[in-house]
Amino acid sequence: MTKFKVGEKYSMFSPCQYSCTWEYEVVKRTEKSVFLKATEDTYKDKVCRLKTDSNGEYCYPLGRYSMCPVLRAGR
Repeated sequence: MTKFKVGEKYSMFSPCQYSCTWEYEVVKRTEKSVFLKATEDTYKDKVCRLKTDSNGEYCYPLGRYSMCPVLRAGR
């Protein structure tokens, strides 16, 4: 299973507009949560609960709603 690693940068794309991206760096992680630092000043640092599926770990830094972007450890 793919997991988030401390010090790595991960990005996610908007499902509606592929040119809209967000990038986060993993600062700290626990067994159930991940602490994300925003790489740009336009959005905030986050603490997210981790979820898992057959592709590995993922989370919802901007909240969970219809068509929300997903941050995956495998991408």
